[in-house]
Amino acid sequence: MAYMQGADYVEQDLVLSKDGHLTVLHDIHIDTTTDVAQKFPNRKRPDGRYYAIDLNLAELKSLQVRERTNTEQQQVYENRFRGKAGFQIATLAEHIQIIQQLNRQLNKNVGWYIEIKAPQWHLDQGQDIAEILLNSLNKHNLNHKQAKVFVQCFDFKHTKRLRRELGLKTQLVQLIAENEWGESDTNYEYLKTPNGLAEIAAVADGIGPWIPQILNFREGQYVLTGYTERAQAAGLLVHPYTFRTDALPTGISEQELLDALFQIAKVDGVFSDFSDRVVQYLNQIDGH
Repeated sequence: MAYMQGADYVEQDLVLSKDGHLTVLHDIHIDTTTDVAQKFPNRKRPDGRYYAIDLNLAELKSLQVRERTNTEQQQVYENRFRGKAGFQIATLAEHIQIIQQLNRQLNKNVGWYIEIKAPQWHLDQGQDIAEILLNSLNKHNLNHKQAKVFVQCFDFKHTKRLRRELGLKTQLVQLIAENEWGESDTNYEYLKTPNGLAEIAAVADGIGPWIPQILNFREGQYVLTGYTERAQAAGLLVHPYTFRTDALPTGISEQELLDALFQIAKVDGVFSDFSDRVVQYLNQIDGH
């Protein structure tokens, strides 16, 4: 859908299966997006959650994928797709093939924007998701500077490892969280400083900040934090996340947020669940 709506890149968040396949999933848990609790009730861990890494690929493929719910089974984005249409968990290899074939058929050059999820947690579980990704990119001849590929990661240790130890040659982005989210043991406050940005620039091509880290919203107004300007001064691209028309900041319209991102903060791109809206906006300001 994003491809047909005109996205420049399609994002794949990756989590490993038990048998080491790169599956396209937003979380290491699968109980809020699939029927795993009904299909494999005995796979629940002591914390009450179900993990992709506890099922092999065939088992994961047997699950029905649905729009995200919370732990009380209420749909998080209530106006999004409510049906059950036989959706399945995909693999990175499948996404590579689909996009390559669409590019061939439609004479386009849409790319892949790949995130490795929780690389340290995967290592603690006995699997190296970063190394497996590198092997896959090499296999598909996508590990080179000209490849239409970004790789992204929240864990700065593993961002550095991707470049310096594993030999990643594609564009690389350091994702920026808030320390209290517990995404990794990375100190994101430090990565917001000029010294932190210089460290990122030594290994990566850009940052992926949370939108409120570059625009400070209050009572229907916003002010720039200066983070975009500092990052771009360090030679980094800035691709904030996530523009959603159904989760806008209070008192801010879709048009106002896009104006703030592209014309005031002057970001280089944006992650969005609504590619068509962003493409339409960019075409308008470019005069198309």
